[in-house]
Amino acid sequence: MRPGDTVAVVSPSGPPDATLLARGVQRLEGLGLKVVTGGSALDRQELPYLAGSDEARAADLQAAWCDPAVSVVFCSRGGYGAARLLGLLDWDAMRAAGPKTLVGSSDITALHQAFGAELGVPTLHGPMPACNLLAAGEEPEPDTWEHLLAALERQAPPVTGDRVLAPGRAEGVLTGGNLSLLASLCGTRHQPSFEGGLVLLEDIAEEPYRIDRMLTQLLRAGCFEGVRGIALGSWVDCEDPYPVLRERLLPLGVPVLAGLPVGHGSPQMSVWLGALGVIDTESCSLAGLFRDEEQAR
Repeated sequence: MRPGDTVAVVSPSGPPDATLLARGVQRLEGLGLKVVTGGSALDRQELPYLAGSDEARAADLQAAWCDPAVSVVFCSRGGYGAARLLGLLDWDAMRAAGPKTLVGSSDITALHQAFGAELGVPTLHGPMPACNLLAAGEEPEPDTWEHLLAALERQAPPVTGDRVLAPGRAEGVLTGGNLSLLASLCGTRHQPSFEGGLVLLEDIAEEPYRIDRMLTQLLRAGCFEGVRGIALGSWVDCEDPYPVLRERLLPLGVPVLAGLPVGHGSPQMSVWLGALGVIDTESCSLAGLFRDEEQAR
């Protein structure tokens, strides 16, 4: 992403706050970027938690991805609704458009998973233009903003956690994201598989028994078979998730790094999904190894 590039902002999930969206767009324009916004980005339909109809949201996302002038597609916010689009997107057309970058987190996990499976492109799990960290104040949260920009240049420093649940070092393609969304994809065409790679997990406002239920669903579906390492991000408003995380994940016998500022907390660091990464519990870090396109999935 360079000054003069065109980037798109779309709303594949919930409707953003108009003031936050305008401020987020302004932040991107301050980088010298031309910003185009999806036509339904601020729409609301009968279901108020969706930014317009499924068809309109899918059309906005597909048009942005297939626009040869657009280099990066930012999702305005999370919420709910991205998974509803997976059967409406023309994957052949999007594949023919060639690689570019999708940025988002939370509910956008559904798109990260599908873009990796259908298009084979790495995507960026990071903050969104209409989220509080980038748009609520006079200035964006500095660590979040700086790490996002560095990640878009593929020059972001490693993300450091604050605890080790199981020691070791592991390398592989990083996938994952929001635990609730990953569990919801079980039994679908885009069911996750962490075989041979690393998985990132995070969530917000989930009680321990619900975290247990979702992990158990993924375990019983075979999603963790062959996983090499686990990176645990933020668990905002989840009481104390670590007893259940230890009980469910440590029997896998792989390194588990925890307390990474990735997910819903502040600051929110950006990580590439669908690209090589390494977990090193000695340095308590998750680092990207994305040096060139050959290292993408």
